Amino acid sequence: MDTLFILINVAIMLAFIGILIFMQRKHVSFSKRVFTGLGLGILLGAFLQFAYAADSEIVSASSDWYSIAGSGYIRLLMMIVIPLVMVSIIQSIINLEKSSDLGKISAWVIGILVTTAMVAALVGVTSASIFDLNADQIDVGQEEQERGLDLEDRLGSVEDMTTPQKILEFIPSNIFLDMTGDRATSVIAVVIFSMLVGVAVLGVKRKQPEQADKFIDLVNTIYTVVMRLVTIILRLAPYGILALMANTVAQTNVAGIIELGKFVGASYVALIIMFIIHMIILAVFKLNPFTYVRKVLPVLGFAFTSRSSAGTIPLSIQVQRESLGVHSGTANMAASFGATIGQNGCAGIYPAMLAVMIAPTQGIDPLSPNFLLSLVLIIGISSFGVAGVGGGATFAALIVLSSMNLPVALAGLLITVEPLIDMGRTALNVNDSILSGTITSKIMKKLNIKTYNDKEAINKDIAL
Repeated sequence: MDTLFILINVAIMLAFIGILIFMQRKHVSFSKRVFTGLGLGILLGAFLQFAYAADSEIVSASSDWYSIAGSGYIRLLMMIVIPLVMVSIIQSIINLEKSSDLGKISAWVIGILVTTAMVAALVGVTSASIFDLNADQIDVGQEEQERGLDLEDRLGSVEDMTTPQKILEFIPSNIFLDMTGDRATSVIAVVIFSMLVGVAVLGVKRKQPEQADKFIDLVNTIYTVVMRLVTIILRLAPYGILALMANTVAQTNVAGIIELGKFVGASYVALIIMFIIHMIILAVFKLNPFTYVRKVLPVLGFAFTSRSSAGTIPLSIQVQRESLGVHSGTANMAASFGATIGQNGCAGIYPAMLAVMIAPTQGIDPLSPNFLLSLVLIIGISSFGVAGVGGGATFAALIVLSSMNLPVALAGLLITVEPLIDMGRTALNVNDSILSGTITSKIMKKLNIKTYNDKEAINKDIAL
């Protein structure tokens, strides 16, 4: 009988995929197909929740089949990340008018990412204080206790590395190993290697122009092929989002959300406020925030459902270059650095909220100037360190809480709502990387304002 229900659930998924294929053949815009996939995924997930139970074997088996489309799409995106980042950065550097622009672009991108992470920390503190969040308010069950003990075990691997050592992890020692994505810092290591190759080509161009021209022609050819491959993969986004959202909603612990609803609400209030701050920053630089939102919304929708900043790199680069008019090199650096450095949601808001919740249990006033100053500075520094150890929000929390001399085990109390909050955090992380690229390009006077303001310039290549 269970097999019959599983087949029915798979058939429903296939029917929804059929709807998206029909929309594509009718030349419905890419954005509309993405949000249709999102909506259908929510409906399908809600149906599975209502018809069965989140922890039932039927839902688990159905989710395994859905993962072929959902997790399969993320795997394809991860597959293209390294070659895309490498060839795009080399190609953009060899086309730079001034090699000195490379350092300026990198400095602005990283500066914006880290600064906004520190602002996000203050937003997280404010939200947690307004909602009067306290770790003592949360009931501790066996699962939460086990998660807390696991976090304490993992803390040892984090504490063994100083911040300089974490930053040192960015520098590649074996580029072929990093091309496999083996390390948490592999993407940044590839970025650094690609930048060095690009600078080397500029040097060869001055002394041996004929040799440089051969290499440049090869890079431009590879770049064209890789971008075409990216376009092919990105066209699968509506189907991937459909499956990912169906699985997320179907397996959501509703009881846990109700119990920790106050924390979930406070988290999303903080995320929304930080998103508004991003829009204010755009307005300060005389860029229309409404135009920006309209163009990046499909990308944020994928980030929300996939919970993968790294997997969203190709989409992030594409929307910056094709829709927002961001300079190619800047777009690549912003997307690559933003996937691991200065993450506003994971490295800013989340650890700040946990620190404010846990501090009172240790007899510390979380609103005291000394505590707040230390917290903001540590979050700014650790927004680099998170990339050095991997693990996203969990490791960010471990680094910040341990640096503030706060117990990390209490972070395990939030295990039941972690996936739901992580969706919003990832969307904010990706938005910050796109924002850093856009603002940097504007500061460097490399932003194509005509493309930015063109309401029709929305992922044209993907929509074909």
